[in-house]
Amino acid sequence: MRRIVATENVTLDGIMQAPGREDEDTRGGFEHGGWAPAYDDAIKGEAVGRGMASTGAMLFGRGTYEDFYSVWPNRGDNPFTGFLNSIQKYVVSRTLVEPPSWENSTLLSGEGAATVAALKKEDGPDIAIIGSGALVRSLAAHGLIDEYVLLIHPVVFGSGQRLFPDGATYANFDLVDSVSTSKGVVIATFKLK
Repeated sequence: MRRIVATENVTLDGIMQAPGREDEDTRGGFEHGGWAPAYDDAIKGEAVGRGMASTGAMLFGRGTYEDFYSVWPNRGDNPFTGFLNSIQKYVVSRTLVEPPSWENSTLLSGEGAATVAALKKEDGPDIAIIGSGALVRSLAAHGLIDEYVLLIHPVVFGSGQRLFPDGATYANFDLVDSVSTSKGVVIATFKLK
C-alpha cells in the first residue's frame, strides 16, 4: 500500500494559507500572503527537497496544481524544476477536464477521498502533497494521510485557512523527527498512529 506524506508550511496558530506569494490566496481577505520565504535557509530547503525525493509521485488539489503549473514548468533557475516536471502528478478535481496540461499529470475525478483511497491501494511509490489545503483537510478526515512534515514558522496571524480547522477529525500521531532551522522554523515529522 502506498503512503501519503503531506509537507506543509504552517504558522504557530496553524495557518497554512498563501505561504509562497503575496497574491497566492487572498480568500477571506487574507492579507499576509508570502510569509514563508523570509524564513528560508539551507536546512529548510534540504528538508523540503528530501521530502519530495523520498516519494515517487505528487498529489495536488486543483488550485495548487494550477498554481504550480503556472510557475514551475519553465522555471530554469531552481533545482526543483526538473523534478517537478518529471514526477508523476495526480490532480484531484471535480472541475478539471482531462487531460491536465502539465506533463506526467493524471486527473483523479470524482469524490476525492474515494479516488485517493483507491490510488493508495495500487502498487507504486509513496505520494507527496505540498499545500493543497482543502484536499489535505478532506483526506485527513478520512484517515488517508500517513505522515505530516510540518514546517512550523515562528509567526501568528490570528486568521486564515488552518491546516486543522475547528471540528477536525480526531487523530493521534507519533513525532518521529524534528530539527530547527537557523531562522527559527521547527521542522517536525509526525506519523499517524
